[in-house]
Amino acid sequence: MNVTALPGFREAFPDALARRRHIFAAWREVAARYGFEEYDGPPLEPLELYTRKSGEEIVEQLYNFTDKGGREVTLRPEMTPTLARMVAQHAARLKKPIRWFSLPQLFRYERQQRGRLREHFQLNMDIIGEAGPLADAEVIGAALDIVRALGFGPRDVRARVSDRRVLTDALTGELGVEPGLVPAVLAALDKFERAPEATREALEKVLGKGKGAEAVLAFAARLEEPKHLLERPSAGPLRECLAHLGAMGLGEFVDVDFRIVRGLAYYTGIVFELFDAQRSLRAICGGGRYDDLLKQVGGELIEERDGPPRAEPVVAVFVATVTEEDRPAALALAHKLRDRGVRVEFALKKQALGKQLELASARGARAAVVLGPDERAAGQAVVRTLGTGAERRVSLAELEHDYAF
Repeated sequence: MNVTALPGFREAFPDALARRRHIFAAWREVAARYGFEEYDGPPLEPLELYTRKSGEEIVEQLYNFTDKGGREVTLRPEMTPTLARMVAQHAARLKKPIRWFSLPQLFRYERQQRGRLREHFQLNMDIIGEAGPLADAEVIGAALDIVRALGFGPRDVRARVSDRRVLTDALTGELGVEPGLVPAVLAALDKFERAPEATREALEKVLGKGKGAEAVLAFAARLEEPKHLLERPSAGPLRECLAHLGAMGLGEFVDVDFRIVRGLAYYTGIVFELFDAQRSLRAICGGGRYDDLLKQVGGELIEERDGPPRAEPVVAVFVATVTEEDRPAALALAHKLRDRGVRVEFALKKQALGKQLELASARGARAAVVLGPDERAAGQAVVRTLGTGAERRVSLAELEHDYAF
């Protein structure tokens, strides 16, 4: 009997497994630098977890079946709904913002093509409990630092960044698309770059044949030139996110490109995808903001449990600021510390110094590095040992290169 692996499933011989371990090690190492904690969930989930947010049409892409208990179940095609459910179950006890990551094996029944089989491993990194654009910049920055850790630079990999709020604003305000139709229009625009005719067919199905669909197609053809959209008031969070990435020293990797839409309906704000610079492959990775998914999955009722699982502290250093003007210098310092392999976190929104130090203690950080106007002027920072409260002034150069925390 000649039995081979199922179509779309791979076998990992030792040399392939060695490459996989190398990539997984880079994923975990960078996630640790950014203060993320690892979690996992079940590979088999209720089918409703996915149809509730994506509609019945997603079933065609799933490995779903009725189990021996009569339950409609599926192998997980993605991790985000599982994450949302897990966080919802313990939301009252988890310290915000939550930084979690996982390395799940996922399954999707879809057409095989280069770089996309029917099963794959994937890195998921999520920040929950922070509405500001710095959270978006953190996730994009972590993705870029992973490709840097694997030896790639801005000539090899590009991050294309967009914001669905800006596109929604333009579609409803300029083109007169009814708000209820926007998710379907955005899903159609997600196909525009790689399959323009499929986009036309999808738009005509949603808007009908005529001026409406043609106007949206003409709009899509202009998305490669982002200036007219980037200047809109609704692009304020995106402009702020780009400024944060620049302060981290990662701006040279980033392109604004409103053709990046991300087809899943639960995305609500900034979205991004990483591509090889020649765009010879599909997106290497992608993600975005999904402000409403936790409520959709978890509902209004959050049950009190026995408390979250206890994990070892994942943050070594917390970089704190005295004023908002100190933020760019703090982001630059944090990124240089992460490049050294230090596990670093910082507040993702404006907070008083005392609140930042409370968060640092809650995260289990050994030390807080405090930057204020006086410290920046002197080229220094205050290093506070959180266990004892002892403080000392240290030059930024020493912190960036060889200071031992």
